Amino acid sequence: MTCSNNSIDAPFTIKWTHKLRLTNSSFTEGGVLDSLLATLQPLKILVVVDDGVTSNQPFLNSLHKWCERTGAICDEPLIVIGGEAAKNDFNVVNSVLEAINHNNLCRKSCIIVIGGGAVLDAVGFAASTAHRGLPIIRMPSTSLSQGDSGVGVKNGVNYFGKKNFVGVFDPPYAVINDSSLLQSLDKTQWRSGLSEAIKVALIKDESLFEQIEANSKLLLGRDINAMVSVLQQSAKLHLRHITDGGDPFERLDARPLDFGHWAAHKLEQLTNYTISHGDAVAIGLSIDVACSVRLGFLDNSVAMRIVSLLDSLGFPTNHSELTNTEFLTGIEEFRQHLGGQLTLLMLKGIEEPTEIHRLDHEVVRQVINELR
Repeated sequence: MTCSNNSIDAPFTIKWTHKLRLTNSSFTEGGVLDSLLATLQPLKILVVVDDGVTSNQPFLNSLHKWCERTGAICDEPLIVIGGEAAKNDFNVVNSVLEAINHNNLCRKSCIIVIGGGAVLDAVGFAASTAHRGLPIIRMPSTSLSQGDSGVGVKNGVNYFGKKNFVGVFDPPYAVINDSSLLQSLDKTQWRSGLSEAIKVALIKDESLFEQIEANSKLLLGRDINAMVSVLQQSAKLHLRHITDGGDPFERLDARPLDFGHWAAHKLEQLTNYTISHGDAVAIGLSIDVACSVRLGFLDNSVAMRIVSLLDSLGFPTNHSELTNTEFLTGIEEFRQHLGGQLTLLMLKGIEEPTEIHRLDHEVVRQVINELR
């Protein structure tokens, strides 16, 4: 503490351990979920489930047996709408807040949320604001959320037509990646997490990029072992960035894990979220990789290799809305979301990122014409 006249500066830090558990059977007696709860010792537990999980009957059967065994839950699990609709308004947030109030949950209670990234965001926002914060255990149910957003510390909803306009930074008590949740995903949901895995590999781990290249046919063919290996490495890279990167709550100018995301977020908005986040990220990566070439940072052969991998996995690398006159406003909206100056990531090579603070619209227009 430093004191001078009428000024007092008293810095403080908060110790936190970010817990990630990897399993294929969350609800076995004495398993990872029971172990986490034994440490937390919540007075009550509210379970919230993405309606997209309801098609995975074996998983639901395990959940219901666990509920019967523990007897600690509040009534039946709360089922909420999944997909981006979960965070396009406050309906899911309000439903969770009402359930917290109805069941008299307090700050010594716990929420377990099982769902895709949008549901994790919305339910996490409700948990973070009720009583100024209830502990939450996330169980991501999609490849996208298991490899990326599920291990993050962000919660929020879309507002004013803008992605994640309302939200908070609040880490979950724990994250459980259960690979049995991946079995019932449709084609788009199955591949979605791979675009985020490619993104983080391009920034941080060339060997992971090479692994995805080598196993692209297995991944496209729904090989569960190949997918789990990629998603676990992606999750660990994202986790290490949060815990070791020195900026977990994104107070600085740069957000390196949002490589390709200024375009992805704007494209989602322009399509009224009919495009999946994974597909939008693939297109965003294609744009920023091509911009890296045009700006003189990246060799075109490396860019072609990256786009070829996205193509081989079934991702789109172009969209009709890229020619919408509103599309380029996504650059300024991204700057506003960052605060301060614009900072975007470009590539000099795989595992060789660099930052820029200006991206001319004409450069992006040229890149879009090339992608077409």
